[in-house]
Amino acid sequence: MRIYRHITANDVQLEAFPFKRELSMEAYLIDNEQVLALDDDVFTNVEVIDAEVPLEFGQKHRERDGRIDILATYSQEYAAIVELKLHQLDQAALTQLEGYLAQRARLVSRYHEAFSADSLPNPKWIGILVGSSIEPALANQLRAGYQTLDGIPVAALTLQRFRASDGTVLVTTDSYFKLLGTKDLTKYLFEGKTLGKGRLVLAVVKRFAELHPGTTFAQLEKTFPKTLQGSGGVVATADQANDIYARLGWRRHYLNPGELIELQDGPAAVSNQWGIGNIERFLTRARELGCAIDPAMGSSSSIV
Repeated sequence: MRIYRHITANDVQLEAFPFKRELSMEAYLIDNEQVLALDDDVFTNVEVIDAEVPLEFGQKHRERDGRIDILATYSQEYAAIVELKLHQLDQAALTQLEGYLAQRARLVSRYHEAFSADSLPNPKWIGILVGSSIEPALANQLRAGYQTLDGIPVAALTLQRFRASDGTVLVTTDSYFKLLGTKDLTKYLFEGKTLGKGRLVLAVVKRFAELHPGTTFAQLEKTFPKTLQGSGGVVATADQANDIYARLGWRRHYLNPGELIELQDGPAAVSNQWGIGNIERFLTRARELGCAIDPAMGSSSSIV
C-alpha cells in the first residue's frame, strides 16, 4: 500500500473523503501520475499522455462509441489504458476495458509520437482498472495473473481518500496485479546502486561528466554517440529536451531537478527511451569507458 500525503498529518482523526465524480478522480490522477504506479520496477515512472479520448465503436460489447478515461505510459516500456469507476470494480468494468484494448492499434496510429521508437509499431500494453473497491472474485482473478485473449495483462488499483479536521488529505492505493509471460527483469549494479535501464544510463553519463570537468556537449555526444540509443540520441541539450517536451507534450528525457547534467557550455538532458532493443549497445560502450556494470542478483529475462 502506498500513502500519498498532501499535508503532513500527525495524531489526527481521519474521515472518509471519497471522490464525488469520476472527473474529479480523473483530474486527481492526472495531477498525481505516480499514484498509478503498480510496482517499483517496470510499472513506475508513469506519464499521462491524454485523457477523455474518444474511441469510435470502442465498446464492442455494446456496439457503440467509447471514451478512454486516461491513456498513459509506464517507464516508456508499456502503454496503458486506464478505466475509472467511481465505485466498485466488477466484471462489467473489465469487459469495457477489454473492448478499449482491442482498439489499441488505432491509438498507436493517433499517438505514435508518444511511444518509444524502439517499441513501434507494436508497443507492449497493459489495462488498468481504478475504483474505490473491487469485487472479491475480480480481485482474485487479477492477483492470479489475468490477461486478455490477446495476451495483454490487466491490473486494478483501489483508491481511498481521507481528510482530517486540519485539512490534511491522504490517499491510499491497493494494487491487484501479477504479470505473466515474458518480462525483462534485468536490473544493473553500478557504483553500489541497483538501477533499471533508464536510470543506469543517466547514472553512467552523469558520472562521466563528473570525472571529466570541462566537458562540452559536443564532447559528451561524441563519447556517447547517437546510434547507441537510436533516432533520439543518448543526450540532448536542456533546451532541445524542453522543446521536445513542449512540442510533443511527453517527456523524452530526464528533466527533473537534479537530473540535468551540468557541462561547460550549458546543461544537458539524458534520454529516458531505453529498452531491450538498445540497452546492450549502451552497456558495451559504458564498459569500454571503464564502467563496472553487472546484472543485479535475482534479475534476469525469464518466463514467470
